[in-house]
Amino acid sequence: MKQVVLRNGQAVVEEVPAPAMLPGGVLVQVAYSCVSPGTETAMLSAGEIKGGVGLLRRALREPEKVRQVIASIKTRGFRTTRALVQGRLGFGSAAGYSCAGVVLEVDDGVEAFRPGDRVACAGGGYANHAEVVVVPQNLTVAVPATVDLGAAATATLGAIALQGVRRAQPTLGETIGVVGLGLVGQLTVQLLKAAGCRVVGMDLQRVRVDLARSLGLDEGLVPTDGGLEPRILALTQGFGLDAVILTAATRSDDPINLAMRLARRKGRVVVVGDVGLGLQRGEMYHKELDLLMSTSYGPGRYDPLYEEGGVDYPFGYVRWTENRNMAAYLDLVAAGKIQLAPLIASVFPLAEAGTAYAALKGEGGPLTVLLRNPLSSDRPPLARRLLVTPGSRGRDGRLRVAIIGAGGFAQGTHLPNLKQLADRYQIRAIVSRKGTSAVAVARQYEAAVAATDYRQVLDDPDVDAVLICTRHHLHAAQAV
Repeated sequence: MKQVVLRNGQAVVEEVPAPAMLPGGVLVQVAYSCVSPGTETAMLSAGEIKGGVGLLRRALREPEKVRQVIASIKTRGFRTTRALVQGRLGFGSAAGYSCAGVVLEVDDGVEAFRPGDRVACAGGGYANHAEVVVVPQNLTVAVPATVDLGAAATATLGAIALQGVRRAQPTLGETIGVVGLGLVGQLTVQLLKAAGCRVVGMDLQRVRVDLARSLGLDEGLVPTDGGLEPRILALTQGFGLDAVILTAATRSDDPINLAMRLARRKGRVVVVGDVGLGLQRGEMYHKELDLLMSTSYGPGRYDPLYEEGGVDYPFGYVRWTENRNMAAYLDLVAAGKIQLAPLIASVFPLAEAGTAYAALKGEGGPLTVLLRNPLSSDRPPLARRLLVTPGSRGRDGRLRVAIIGAGGFAQGTHLPNLKQLADRYQIRAIVSRKGTSAVAVARQYEAAVAATDYRQVLDDPDVDAVLICTRHHLHAAQAV
């Protein structure tokens, strides 16, 4: 199947094996996926940095990763760490985290969905730009009958905006500021209007302010025009904004400190976007402001037991989980409370992902674009095994080994060791849950086969031995 990978500053479409079913998973044929203009274009820009100077710039921007590399050298040694770093830099990353499509198959125990259902999916590493994805059930929601799948593909971005609004705890009649009118900011404005608030939007790009006005924004301001604080005071009878939601994406500390200045005494400031957090304490202290962080799609995010284990939070105690946020957003779309057509600039075929990403680059670009896959009821069976380097097939006296699990330990220890013993061992196949990883590692070590289902290599007559490198709790089922 085809999947989009971000590598060296480019969005490329690769042929990879289809994903295998996950415990508690939902296998989905993707109809549309939404390209995130913030997160994904930032990843693309980071990937454009090449060469020694680029790596230095990357290190300065991400010092935590430098510390991880140093720690790895201390524990694993330089050779192993170098192999890991070189491999990961060359692999690229699977792109996308918001899509919608039709259910093909569900795992045993999944009762909320059945084949043929229309669903929206979320999650990096799951809801990718691909022909087929497998997504945990708690990251999957049903799409209302009146909502088309293109609109439903924005559900993840909508949940991010909705969680930011929930953190602000707006009440009817309050005046709320939104700083940054990209896609999430535009959705935030519409959600606040649906909640009965007066909304003041701010962005450096006048065209985005004008767009927000056309979608219901009460007051639109461009900070570079000057006089921002007096205008806010005039709009709020001299008190300031009840809350400010930051949906901008910048390393600058200016947005957070602007929000502090514009908020009223005992107001709230909610951080949704990735902004600098160099706070000026005086403003925050004297006004006794509440600074709140909004985590992605909502409660459950980054909790493996919820997202991967399928354990829901009790409704009475956690009313709005990330799953219920996605569903609520789609209900608002169905009710006509959210206008999406003006926000989606274009729809590109999946094969033209490179063109789609290029369209989002640069200041003044569109807010978002969609990638489209044609749905088909007579598609061929999913191929979870891909021949990567056909020339490596055949017996030459060496033991042919399949690696199940291509994580850090396999890449840092077992694969380099097998490569050093190439006179005795031939790496025949690489199995990984992620098809992109399986293909990348197979190419790096000149393996013939990349697969996402370990049973594909157990049945391979050209495999003499299997090395299981997955997590410990999976070993028994895979070995017996």
